[in-house]
Amino acid sequence: MNSILFIFFVTSCFSQDDSLFIDDFYGKKVIYSDIGFNTAPYSIEYNFPNEINRIQYKNNFKPFFGIGFAYKWFSLRVGLPILGYFRDTDLYGRTKQYNIGFDFDIKKVHFDFEFKTNQGYSIQDAVRWDTTLTSELPNFVSPSIGCLNFTLNSWYFNNKHFKISALNGKRAHYNKQVHTWYIKGTFNVFGTDNNGKSIIPTALQDPNNSKTAATKFSAFDFGAIPGYAYVNRLKNWQFSGWLGLGGVIQSKFYTVSQNPRGFLGLAPRYDVRLMGGYSTPDYFLFLITDFDNKSIRFSDLTYKQFYYTIKLTGGMRLKDNKSKKKKSEKSKV
Repeated sequence: MNSILFIFFVTSCFSQDDSLFIDDFYGKKVIYSDIGFNTAPYSIEYNFPNEINRIQYKNNFKPFFGIGFAYKWFSLRVGLPILGYFRDTDLYGRTKQYNIGFDFDIKKVHFDFEFKTNQGYSIQDAVRWDTTLTSELPNFVSPSIGCLNFTLNSWYFNNKHFKISALNGKRAHYNKQVHTWYIKGTFNVFGTDNNGKSIIPTALQDPNNSKTAATKFSAFDFGAIPGYAYVNRLKNWQFSGWLGLGGVIQSKFYTVSQNPRGFLGLAPRYDVRLMGGYSTPDYFLFLITDFDNKSIRFSDLTYKQFYYTIKLTGGMRLKDNKSKKKKSEKSKV
């Protein structure tokens, strides 16, 4: 589906040499590590009783630490959660997180695949309707509530010099400014589930609206997001990002008493990414952020899912002994 979308947007590319824009360390072995976190809160909006218009669900999370190695086209990273939970477990519970993904480039197109799950959420300020809670422990913790997200994205950058490999600083970095328009193709499967129990608390359910008693909200969608991307480098400091706005065609469902009910509609999407840091031929340190939004809008109820990832990545580019020998041989001649 993504390849079909891109056929309509392919245009002529620049003819200048990449070396004018990018320092490529393709032949160097790179050892790096990263530390950061990712979280996936969501909300449900509806005209609930007691003048409540929105319920917020938040997960707990642990910082993660990764170690990786990259050489030429090959890259391998292993990441594990470290330390304790970031938030108070009495207020936010204990969330189990799983995440797997990979990405690669084919000419001017960058592909990204990701699958992630979060199991265990807390409903914020549930004391507003639940008299068994107190002001010291105002949240309702539900270990059974979970979220799933499967995403396949591809970005076509009109400027051939705009390369993801040089943005994150591992195997390359930029020498000068590059900017371009792009088109993102996206396919998503996502939603939340409470293992057969209603997601919305019983005290807030509307007997005249079956959606408020749903045990699952889910959707799959596909679409295109046009946007603008920019990168620049001042001395050894590099900063970059992109911003896009578009929409998707969406099949959306809610499940009540194991009976799914489906609808077809449209949904908005934005595409935001920011990154930057310090890079020399021998080492680098980059801050990378990623924001992802999902939403399911019924006529009177809206489910909004957000994903945030922030990590600090640093590493060393080991010197290539072969290239050293070649240089010394040339100098002797």
